[in-house]
Amino acid sequence: MSELKCKDRVCATLRGRVDDLSQLLAADASGSVDPELGALNEYGLSFDYVAPGSFDGQDEGYFRYQISWGGPSDEFRFFVNPDLSCHRIEYWFLDWFDGASRTLSGESESVLLNLWDVFKDTGALAAAGRHVQL
Repeated sequence: MSELKCKDRVCATLRGRVDDLSQLLAADASGSVDPELGALNEYGLSFDYVAPGSFDGQDEGYFRYQISWGGPSDEFRFFVNPDLSCHRIEYWFLDWFDGASRTLSGESESVLLNLWDVFKDTGALAAAGRHVQL
């Protein structure tokens, strides 16, 4: 039996992450904590900025919300305009020497745009991008 590649797993993991974040955002908006997932501010591992050229072939910088690390790892990448509005959000699922991504649209994009607003409103965006020239 062969192990599934990231391209075979990315859609299911994306759906799970978007579902989790939707629940966490709803709980956070009501001032509560999700009984299964905890608090929104405890869900991800980090939120930072990845400058252009950090990786081979990477022309555009992005803000990264890293959910997990290791094998596998996953993250959302927010690509922004100079006014800090998002023009694209990608989800990346990465495993040893393999990876796959999806550009968000529809409901999943809406959920992540709500999360982007939380990052702006709470100061996380300002902290992650304090040395960024867009």
